Amino acid sequence: MKLTLFFICLLTSTALFAQNNNNDYKIYDVKRQKIISVDHIISDMDKSDILFYGENHNDSIAHYLEAELFRKLNEKYPRRTALSLEMFHTDVQPIVDEYLADLISEKNFIKEGRAWPNYNDYRPLMEYAKQNKIVVIGSNAATRYSNAVTKAGLGILEAFPKTSLAFLPPLPIDTATGKYNERFLETMGGHGTGSMKIYQTQNLWDATMAWSIANFTKKNNNFKVLHLNGRFHSDEKLGTIAKLLRYEPKLNILNISSFSDESFDDPDWNKFENLADYIIITNPKAKRNF
Repeated sequence: MKLTLFFICLLTSTALFAQNNNNDYKIYDVKRQKIISVDHIISDMDKSDILFYGENHNDSIAHYLEAELFRKLNEKYPRRTALSLEMFHTDVQPIVDEYLADLISEKNFIKEGRAWPNYNDYRPLMEYAKQNKIVVIGSNAATRYSNAVTKAGLGILEAFPKTSLAFLPPLPIDTATGKYNERFLETMGGHGTGSMKIYQTQNLWDATMAWSIANFTKKNNNFKVLHLNGRFHSDEKLGTIAKLLRYEPKLNILNISSFSDESFDDPDWNKFENLADYIIITNPKAKRNF
């Protein structure tokens, strides 16, 4: 019965993609300067520890590719693969673990684990992890902490009780400056007190995800971790990646920047090559599940 549910989940997740094919995405290797396959990325993980997949959250083709990467990574590195998700928070880790151990219902997991509204996009990953007994790390900061920082700045975290600090990275959290700050302000449309507090919230998310991954790698040698986040967090190896390297400088990290673009038929790869080790462009004309 469990396997049946897993395959139903897998078929549901790929039903849309069955209408499409490899022509709906292109993977460009910046170092090799050529189009490659998913298998090339998996091969490159021989010398790497962490693979960041920077996604647009509503791109179903990206979600399909994430599931493919996860499956192939586990097949090549069985019992040495882990999944880290921006989409779950550090304080619900026990609930994630309980569901993966098949101790609680999916209904309770979704409700009490505060799954994102588009959880179905990530469900194939969770079900694959469950069937294959793979660790899943809920790596992001809970919304209550994010809201507190957006309202009062990062300093407010110092006022939280010690029991809360167990779910947060070491304080104080540095606010990234330079290029990351410039990119954020450009996205937000300029300077201002409101923008700065939101930027501090962004740094909280980055630091918490980085700290969560670092904690796992310290306790688990020779693992390959696939981490999923919105691509702003990891483009140009800034944000979460930069903070992770501050926690664990010896980690070897590869990153993907994945997005839909109108230049899909004839992309100018030079325009995007600063974003990541691999650029994935998905076909904007392909049907999505939203």
